Amino acid sequence: MNTIINRYILKEISVPFFMILFIFTFVLLMGRILQLMDLMVNKGVGLSYIANLILYLLPSFLVITIPIALLISILIGLGRLSADHEITIFKSSGISLYQIILPVGAASAVALVITAVTGFFLVPYGNFATKNLLVNIAKQKASIGIKEKVFNDDFKDMILYAEKIPVHGNFMEGVFIFDNRLKDQPTTIIARKGYLISSPDTASVTLRLQQGSTHTVDASLKTYKKMDFTSYDVTIDLSPSQAGGTGKLSKDSKEMSLFELASEMKHTNPRQAAFRELVIELNKKFTIPLSCIVFGLLAIPFGVTRNISGKSRGFVIGIFLVMSYYVLQLSGEAMGETGRISPILGAWAPNILLGTLGVYLLIMAAGDRPLYLHVSMAGAFARKFLLRWWHAAAPVREDGTLSERALEATPVPASRRFLNRAGKLMTRFHTSLKRRVRKG
Repeated sequence: MNTIINRYILKEISVPFFMILFIFTFVLLMGRILQLMDLMVNKGVGLSYIANLILYLLPSFLVITIPIALLISILIGLGRLSADHEITIFKSSGISLYQIILPVGAASAVALVITAVTGFFLVPYGNFATKNLLVNIAKQKASIGIKEKVFNDDFKDMILYAEKIPVHGNFMEGVFIFDNRLKDQPTTIIARKGYLISSPDTASVTLRLQQGSTHTVDASLKTYKKMDFTSYDVTIDLSPSQAGGTGKLSKDSKEMSLFELASEMKHTNPRQAAFRELVIELNKKFTIPLSCIVFGLLAIPFGVTRNISGKSRGFVIGIFLVMSYYVLQLSGEAMGETGRISPILGAWAPNILLGTLGVYLLIMAAGDRPLYLHVSMAGAFARKFLLRWWHAAAPVREDGTLSERALEATPVPASRRFLNRAGKLMTRFHTSLKRRVRKG
């Protein structure tokens, strides 16, 4: 009996999972499709290169879309069962909510394994392969990656600016270059026109400038040199991360595997920002796959609640939970990289907070305590906190009552107006939620 129910629930989850996975992966790919089409149409890059780029980019998309698709599919599947009162039938048949965890947990475990394998191996390989492929393309099409009216700092010890680049990209107009390869003699180069000349046998290109001048100042700012030229060649490295003279590209933190990150951390000063970045990236190898378990815990109580069931509501709740997770993740990473908090805590904060919330809501839902009560409690607590803060900050009479004249004379800050409106909105939401529950 339980096996049949488990398969039934898994079927309700699996169908929307693959649909949502495809939709969200396609949406993320569409964010890059314009750049890929520009490479193919305007830069003359072959279709095989574009197909390889898409293939290399897919793992970095899947590691994001798999947990999202899992969360929304569980909400939709359980929401449909709850809307049709099938969850009520399960409970009346002696099947508790904890038994429904088994198929949901199995789906979450499978998603965790796939996401972990993708994050541990496929994402670093895909990111590094993308860099190598772009360098190989740039050897043949040197103008790729240079944008007009943008200070391009992707070159080693050099900043390049072009006022105008034609569609075919054969030359640049209004060229400005800051060359800092000689640390004691930085050079500024200005030219009317520049041509990029590719060299497939080397890991660099030559920028041939015409009708311009070079300006050099020594480190002591005592000597200034100017040279006018008709033609001048500048050699440009294709990547800022080329190991000097070896011709091999080094890896950044997003292109390293688990063992490479651990090895790089041993050779990095713990007080440097680069070390904190490596620590965060190392912990993300574990936190992102474990988000599948966190999303599974959150999806069950929200999915089985009758008052918020249904496919459309499940989708909206899923998007809200995903946004909350990634806002916490980005905030934790930012504070961890700047050293305000421990980078380990910054990486694990979303899983700890939302995982604890998921366990609590699951226990409450298993005890048949309606979810709206917790929303009401949170709203009541927020209203009480806002009122206390308001009374503490507002002017008062000697007897402790509010002074209307003082309130009128005192300008109300924008933050207080926002909190006042937020309290009123919570009150309205709390009242409407109670009415809906009584009607239902």
